[in-house]
Amino acid sequence: QVQLVESGGGLVQPGGSLRLSCAASGIMFRVSVMGWYRQAPGKQRELVANIGSSRSTNYADSVKGRFTISRDNAKNAVYLQMNSLRPEDSAVYYCNAVNVGSAYWGQGTQVTVSS
Repeated sequence: QVQLVESGGGLVQPGGSLRLSCAASGIMFRVSVMGWYRQAPGKQRELVANIGSSRSTNYADSVKGRFTISRDNAKNAVYLQMNSLRPEDSAVYYCNAVNVGSAYWGQGTQVTVSS
């Protein structure tokens, strides 16, 4: 059974930083494309960043230069370092894994950027 468990969300002031973590189990992590998506109230879920098995990365234009995605294959974990956070970054952040054509989702973690 595939499980993706996110942690690290919370309330932060504008300009602050957070680091999200996602622990994966039940999948061939090394060959999976891992990603972070987010969904704000009333909006569609959108890709924030993803990282391939070769560690190639892809970012949404809105987070380039502020967010960094990384993975630790030894720990079956993927991370999202978020710096210079803005109120518009507030959303539920979901961990995503794509492996052999199947997609899996975590339960999400809330990030709120507010003063």
